[in-house]
Amino acid sequence: MNKEVHFQNLGIRDYKDTWDYQEKLFADIVADKMEKRTNPEQRTENYFLTVSHPHVYTLGKSGDLSNLLLNEKQLESKGATFYKINRGGDITYHGPGQLVGYPILDLENFFTDIHKYLRLLEETIILVLAEYGLKGERSPGETGVWLDVGTPFARKICAMGVRASRWVTMHGFALNVNTDLGFFDHIIPCGIRGKGVTSLHVELQRVVDEREIEQHILRYFSQLFEAKIVT
Repeated sequence: MNKEVHFQNLGIRDYKDTWDYQEKLFADIVADKMEKRTNPEQRTENYFLTVSHPHVYTLGKSGDLSNLLLNEKQLESKGATFYKINRGGDITYHGPGQLVGYPILDLENFFTDIHKYLRLLEETIILVLAEYGLKGERSPGETGVWLDVGTPFARKICAMGVRASRWVTMHGFALNVNTDLGFFDHIIPCGIRGKGVTSLHVELQRVVDEREIEQHILRYFSQLFEAKIVT
């Protein structure tokens, strides 16, 4: 098992360009897994990418296009793009002030359990939020991390959607740090009606250091996955 995870901060990067890069890393890991069948010494790599995207809406493979409330011309006027992609989940927004994480892992280096993988990603964010005095929670049947679950004020602070094939993962989570939440008004986030979204900026009433958040995420991720982060 190889529990080293190569960390890369991609800065501000176009969504499609980042998606293509994920696909390349994903394909390389799958190819290494195939070679490992005949060469037991072959090891598979793991990656953890962080990035901030320009305004973009993405729709998961089982998502409902009607949850996007803008037409093509309106998207253009907002300076936003749209992609239908190959992760699970419905529609979400990515943009400046949001920390997006893409773990591209060979889960056979860790454990072969997608449910456990998602729960550990959620737990990573829950522990990070606790650093700021916020109680992050899971909402039954709704992947991601929420605040005030079970109340009329329930609101999502971190969306998640992943793809896995041959136990290799891609896509990941989007944590609203200093995000302009107005862009969520143009979608039905994750296809869930009647629940809001929030950010650390809104909850704490101050600008939050995104690099500090990133370091907390890497620390808790490495603890929960028993991984060694390599830069």
